[in-house]
Amino acid sequence: MITYTPLWETMKEKQITTYHLIYKCGFSSTINKLKHNKGISTATINDLCNVLQCSVAYIMEHTPDDVPFRSK
Repeated sequence: MITYTPLWETMKEKQITTYHLIYKCGFSSTINKLKHNKGISTATINDLCNVLQCSVAYIMEHTPDDVPFRSK
């Protein structure tokens, strides 16, 4: 599972609010997806990294799912 817990910590550290991301950077539809750990595009991840001046590890993290992966 991909979670965006590091994003909220990074934003707090850099004193960047969700208001700033929505109204100054145009991430309005993305914030709800981030809050609910929904999928976002790699382009959006890139944009967040540029705005926050950080690497991907400061935006998202992976935790293994409980169900083992099955190939199709």
